[in-house]
Amino acid sequence: MDDKQISVLLVDDESDFMEPIAFWLKSRGYAVSTCRNGKEAVEYIKTNAPDIVFMDINMPVMDGLEALKTIRGFNKDLPIVMVTAAYGHDEKITRAKELGISGFFAKNYTFDQLIQMIQVTLRTHKKLRPEGDKPEGQPSA
Repeated sequence: MDDKQISVLLVDDESDFMEPIAFWLKSRGYAVSTCRNGKEAVEYIKTNAPDIVFMDINMPVMDGLEALKTIRGFNKDLPIVMVTAAYGHDEKITRAKELGISGFFAKNYTFDQLIQMIQVTLRTHKKLRPEGDKPEGQPSA
């Protein structure tokens, strides 16, 4: 169905980061759900697998890496993008790549970069494309 609403799960313990993104995505027509830590995300995904997940790598209760490992135990195909404050070459990032993530999203990226990440990831993993979103190639300011 062409008009299927794309569901996005945002997993982050920082509401200052998550709330504006959730609001912006909802205003663009996405179905957005949120979880505050990896444990909540694992439970959510078991019953409500979204089209794509953006998950912070560092959170209390269960961090993104442990949640990713748990999710991969029951869902190997779910597109998961790890969110990080600073993209570097540490052990967590290396391990996340080994567990099969779809990419990284830095917290200082723009909303337009977020949409581009969703489009590319879904096109690659699910052959889906949000209706109404413009393809790449738009002039940039």
